Amino acid sequence: MAVDGKVTEGLTSVDESMLTGESIPVEKKAGDAIIGGSINKNGTIQYRAEKVGKDTALAQIIKLVEDAQGSKAPIAKLADTISGYFVPIVIVLAVLAGLAWYFMGQESWIFALTITISVLVIACPCALGLATPTAIMVGTGKGAENGVLIKSGTALEVTHKIQTIIFDKTGTITEGKPKVTDVLVREGLDPNELLLLAASAEKGSEHPLGEAIVRDAEEKQLSFLKPSAFNALPGFGIAVTIDGKELLLGNEKLMLNHAIGLGSFAETSHTLAEQGKTPMYIAMDGELAGIIAVADTVKASSATAIKKLRDMGIEIAMITGDNKRTAQAIANQVGIDRVLSEVLPEDKAEEVKKLQQGGRKVAMVGDGVNDAPALAQADIGIAIGSGTDVAIESADIVLMKSDLMAVATAVELSKATIKNIKENLFWAFAYNVLGIPVAMGILHVFGGPLLNPMIAGAAMSFSSVSVVLNALRLKGFKPSVSKR
Repeated sequence: MAVDGKVTEGLTSVDESMLTGESIPVEKKAGDAIIGGSINKNGTIQYRAEKVGKDTALAQIIKLVEDAQGSKAPIAKLADTISGYFVPIVIVLAVLAGLAWYFMGQESWIFALTITISVLVIACPCALGLATPTAIMVGTGKGAENGVLIKSGTALEVTHKIQTIIFDKTGTITEGKPKVTDVLVREGLDPNELLLLAASAEKGSEHPLGEAIVRDAEEKQLSFLKPSAFNALPGFGIAVTIDGKELLLGNEKLMLNHAIGLGSFAETSHTLAEQGKTPMYIAMDGELAGIIAVADTVKASSATAIKKLRDMGIEIAMITGDNKRTAQAIANQVGIDRVLSEVLPEDKAEEVKKLQQGGRKVAMVGDGVNDAPALAQADIGIAIGSGTDVAIESADIVLMKSDLMAVATAVELSKATIKNIKENLFWAFAYNVLGIPVAMGILHVFGGPLLNPMIAGAAMSFSSVSVVLNALRLKGFKPSVSKR
């Protein structure tokens, strides 16, 4: 659909997953709104354009992304802050030490100059300057090795502070593609026979439910039959003749229109719907033959990853444009208590903002165009590598695989990197605290040796080398999942 508008006539099913996250196509009839960028699956409609250019829903999302990206505050650089105070203090100490030895110690000006040079050389803040960038360089490289692409040092630094992670549902927690979950048949009928008839009828279909049924039959290596008659019924389903059998495949309304009773399947279909599954009814020769249930299934790693993050003390929430019943069913499967359903793209960013205003550091994990504003608004946006370009562009971290365990890896890596940076800063600062008094001649006062500027230079270099070597220890980082 090129632009936003309203249906004037016709009936069709429209895939709005790009914007709403709803994995199952939505039925559209006269008077219903059309979102620009959504895809017409089957059926024919005429619709009147109401919003074009910068007024469309898609353009508004792009604007939200740009606004959110422009509002991010840069992180304060700890090493720069320390160096800002440290350097002038050292210069003052060096000059005072030289003057003190010259005037109070009755030493020559060469001796005093040697003291001043030794203090300046040994206190050169190279180690402080190397402490952060070396650790971040190794950390980002290690992230790439583990399938976590970190776009900036700031992202790596902030990730360890995350208190809440919001996951999008479709394509992030779930596979993003409907899959056959149940094949329920009347007594005396083989489930594979019903699946074969349904798949033969749906062969070549562009409807996600039909594609899921065909895919399941192909995986089971069933030999397809050729339909002798086919009639698409937009908004209801299809009517097909295969092998002499008159078949009707579609929703509950299709069965009611043809006076086909649901019998015991009525309660079964209600139970399936409660589980977030979409039932497709199949009638054969005027009688209900069974139900094939299709759902967007949860990724194998989702529940484990969410448990891991909760064990790390991080609050988990799920946000989706999908309906409340389906969203809650998915949340129950993966162990998420906080569910935000039927949320529009612009409202996703608002939900993130609400948490931030409560003083929490928030990460958002998503993969679609509808997630982009929230990814940009979050303190850390994490995009699935298989997602849309706009989501990847809006994110701070990109997961090269669809495995959500990589989110836990990113948090662990950030914590390990920050720990390493703090170690580097401690040793660099401690070295200067010990080295400066020696360079100022404190040992010489008590009859000990005087620090030669050349030795001070070697000691300064050694401190820089030790900081780099400590940063390289990060190369031994392994995610806790791998350790097991």
